[in-house]
Amino acid sequence: MNILVLNSGSSSIKFQVVQTDQAAIAKDGDRCLAKGQIERIGSLALVHFHATGRPPVKEDTPLRDYRAALDRIVRWVIAPESGIKGIDSLADIHAVGHRVVHGGEKFRASMLITDEVLAGIEDCVELAPLHNPANLRGIRAAAEVFGPGVPQVAVFDTAFHAAMPETAFLYGIPYHLYRRYKIRRYGFHGTSHRYLAYRYRMLSKLPKEAVNIITLHLGNGCSACAIKGGDSVNTSMGFTPLEGMVMGTRAGDVDVSVIEFLSHKEGLSLPDMITMLNKQSGLLGLSGLTSDMRELLDEEKENGDRRATLAIDVFCASVRRRIGSYLAEMGGADALVFSGGIGENSPAIRRRVCAGLTALGIELDEARNAALKGGQTGDISKKGSRVKVLVIPTNEELLIARDAYRTVAGLPQRTFSPRKARKA
Repeated sequence: MNILVLNSGSSSIKFQVVQTDQAAIAKDGDRCLAKGQIERIGSLALVHFHATGRPPVKEDTPLRDYRAALDRIVRWVIAPESGIKGIDSLADIHAVGHRVVHGGEKFRASMLITDEVLAGIEDCVELAPLHNPANLRGIRAAAEVFGPGVPQVAVFDTAFHAAMPETAFLYGIPYHLYRRYKIRRYGFHGTSHRYLAYRYRMLSKLPKEAVNIITLHLGNGCSACAIKGGDSVNTSMGFTPLEGMVMGTRAGDVDVSVIEFLSHKEGLSLPDMITMLNKQSGLLGLSGLTSDMRELLDEEKENGDRRATLAIDVFCASVRRRIGSYLAEMGGADALVFSGGIGENSPAIRRRVCAGLTALGIELDEARNAALKGGQTGDISKKGSRVKVLVIPTNEELLIARDAYRTVAGLPQRTFSPRKARKA
């Protein structure tokens, strides 16, 4: 089955075409036939397409909306010159899988998109106003392009974390506010963390119940996940993706009283404060230079910039604190897994994150670490390290394609339900 996987952002669409079925899943033999993205939708859009085994295609073209952008993607996918084997018309796309950021408490598994599911996703817009509206635009654009004959499936970022116990997802605010408004920690990047748990299980030849690891998705957005018995038992992002570790432009954990204090001192409105914490903070705010970790590392190396170093050090310290807290909460872990753009490609950040964690059983092999980058999978821990340290490139699109196939084929889907908390 050929699945078109869509990740719709505020002004962009990322996509993959994945060929999968039950036999491919069983043998880990799914194939990515093509991938790409369109950025700056609504103006002169930047188009990047790449069919596997063919030269990439890059162009600038005006695209007014999501429908026009998706139509451009589909026309390229089915065109003979794209060279994608087995796809010659719209009929060769058998289903569309969508990344949906927020499913609230309603959606604990991937779902075939019906009018009822669409309404449920709309109900979650107030929980994810920066993300769910874009996801909905992608779903509606696909419905217009493909018509009702091609099934669409929603795969929710929050679903994997629905297994967290109450002790992990509840905030220390009046309980009736949770009951009334569902204010709680939901967590995000769930599909990525689920893939990392799956991939670790395959590499280690373990049953799901034996997977006890800490996963780090480090990119422009960052999150950590404590995975025990194959399930998420805690994660760093919360009610929104703003909570947790220091990120590219997000502040991460901040005392909420700072908002009131700054509103008086700077005359900032609540929307101004939220914008600052989401888009002007993190690595960008600390360094005053950039949100790009690669540029900060270059600036530190070439010019010895103090604030570049400060931003990097604060970032790494925030990750270390999360590792330590999860090791305590889980009673230890078998492995620490790095992933995401920074986690997969920056030996320097992996080294600095792991520095000083020897007492917790985490010891890095400097040579292995330095040699591993650019999308490679490998063990970078020192021989004898109690906790293995691995790099595993994430592949959210693969899980979205598999979930879409299983849903359309009527196969059982994994549903995530809250675990019982460990008694003190």
